[in-house]
Amino acid sequence: MGRYFIHLAYNGGCYHGWQTQPGLPTVQETLEGALSTLLREPIAVVGCGRTDTGVHASDFYAHFDVNSELGIRNSELVFKLNSFLPPDIVIFDIFPVAENAHARFDAVARTYQYHVSDRRLPFRQGQYCRIYFVPDIGRMNEAARVLMEYEDFTSFAKLHTQVKTNICHLSRSEWTEEEGGWVFTIRSNRFLRNMVRSVTGTLLEVGRGKLDIAGLREIVEKKDRCAAGVSMPACGLFLTKVEYPG
Repeated sequence: MGRYFIHLAYNGGCYHGWQTQPGLPTVQETLEGALSTLLREPIAVVGCGRTDTGVHASDFYAHFDVNSELGIRNSELVFKLNSFLPPDIVIFDIFPVAENAHARFDAVARTYQYHVSDRRLPFRQGQYCRIYFVPDIGRMNEAARVLMEYEDFTSFAKLHTQVKTNICHLSRSEWTEEEGGWVFTIRSNRFLRNMVRSVTGTLLEVGRGKLDIAGLREIVEKKDRCAAGVSMPACGLFLTKVEYPG
């Protein structure tokens, strides 16, 4: 038996997230179906994370096991797999790894970006969230830096999820301006369910003058999801980088 990593990207607009759900289209189910057809055996795929409904990934990894040698070159399998998959999923590479390599547990850092604009952008529909004010990016960056002083992000986690800890170690948290809008970039060793979207919503409250730095600190220190800002829609969120040792 051999283990392989898949490097891929997808537009999540038509999917109910990464993870397979009964009766709903997901990226995992679509990928497993195509691989099982091509390799002529049932293939189970393990992803590096579980993106929610409508969330996109421009950098994503998964692993799968196959009972025998692939029988074709990796580049040929990539070509054939892409021909089987819908156009909103693309495979960049497939490569062999150690039998104990794990796409999810071996990842040491992940980076997400959230895109917002105060304009209507017809060619980016489903890939950003429209806001109806011009945010103060200086205030938002001051608040974003404050977040890096903390480790417990309970206030930004979805309630009633099965996690052992809400501790995350942020290594980047900043807003930048892009043509047509603004982007929030956040990097951490791990993320909680819905964390990036609720953090973004809270920072935008700072950017529109409805929340100050002291109020942000109070939200984090309360460790209460009800204290934080609104969770932003999924359409503006991208998983942009997954990092592994070496």
